Amino acid sequence: MKKILVAYFSHSGNTREIAGQIHKMVGGDIFEIQPFKPYPTDYDAVVEQAKRELHSDFRPALKVKVGNIGQYDVVFVGYPNWWYAVPRPVAAFLSGYNLSGKTIVPFCTHEGSGLSRTVSDISSLCPKSTVLDGLAIRGKDVNSAHEKLSKWLQKIAIT
Repeated sequence: MKKILVAYFSHSGNTREIAGQIHKMVGGDIFEIQPFKPYPTDYDAVVEQAKRELHSDFRPALKVKVGNIGQYDVVFVGYPNWWYAVPRPVAAFLSGYNLSGKTIVPFCTHEGSGLSRTVSDISSLCPKSTVLDGLAIRGKDVNSAHEKLSKWLQKIAIT
């Protein structure tokens, strides 16, 4: 039996919703990735901040850390797709732990950009991990994603 962690960063709540659904399907523990300094609520301000952070490869301080990441075999990593990349709090999370030998399972929410380069971002941040095929869910579809999630989990042999 593999020990599972569902870790996610969510700004609007869409990724939180998907993370919760995955957690119900696969079990394990759930963990919210939170930057120490929250993002603005204004959409344009968030977009500009995310763009600046991406271009400078900023890694924000995180509010809380996972106590013992070593106990997990599989780490689901959820995030909104910002600027075709993983948000910087997710980059900080992934680079803040030794995830060697672990299976990383990416999932994202988006408004038309799909996974973009996010899986390759994760592979670069976790070069000694196995990164499985990710799943992208449109923001407007998060509340009706159960069947899509179930098929994906079967395809990647998690359920």
